[in-house]
Amino acid sequence: MSERIQKLLATAGLGSRRGIEAWLRDGRIQVNGQVAKLGDRASAADTILLDGRTVRLLAPTPAAVAAGGQILLYNKPVGEVTTRSDPQGRPTVFERLPEPTQGRWVVVGRLDVNTSGLLLFTTDGELAHRLMHPSFELSREYLVRVRGTPPQAALDSLLRGLPLEDGPARFDQIQSQGKSEGHSWYRVALHEGRNREVRRLWEAAGYEVSRLKRVSYGPFALPEDLPAGQSRLLSPADVLRLRAAVPEGPVARRPGPSNR
Repeated sequence: MSERIQKLLATAGLGSRRGIEAWLRDGRIQVNGQVAKLGDRASAADTILLDGRTVRLLAPTPAAVAAGGQILLYNKPVGEVTTRSDPQGRPTVFERLPEPTQGRWVVVGRLDVNTSGLLLFTTDGELAHRLMHPSFELSREYLVRVRGTPPQAALDSLLRGLPLEDGPARFDQIQSQGKSEGHSWYRVALHEGRNREVRRLWEAAGYEVSRLKRVSYGPFALPEDLPAGQSRLLSPADVLRLRAAVPEGPVARRPGPSNR
């Protein structure tokens, strides 16, 4: 069955629909030897080239179609980078992932090399775009360790909002999680995905983050029995639950990457 090229390639994890539409306008995609344009349709049986290279699309399995694509939970350890390759030779999160039944894994947001915890991966590039988009205001929760003991006034300022170089930001919630050896632990929540926003907010309040772990994203929490460096596929029912949190419809331009 054929479908619009931007949807076909986005579902295969090759980019967002908006980005693929730009490729079509620029004449970068060919279908069966012809330069494709907006509105053209194709299927996995067609020969599709992107910048002269063959795009390999596997026909989806019935189970994948019913579930709307695969979604993977991954417990990222400190020391891994959230890219497919690293010029410094550091390990990447993609090295430990199982092979998807179709397409390729697309990471939902990013975590910097010194941040651990929950990462979501999907084979549906359009879904990844929606999960990261600020218009859906999906909550992200983090366990944070900071040096010292911030007074209530500092916590209040983090909830009201502090100026950062890319505009004001704030936490939606801050919960104390105790103290240990000159450090204080907090569970914080926010619904944005700006670059290193959690760390920068604490720095703006005058406190250094010495440990940071993402413990939830949208409706899903990091499973307590999922070891660092291990992954787990969501069930079809959980995939549908996650999709329900970001229903289809027009959204604005895709935000930049999120490195916590």
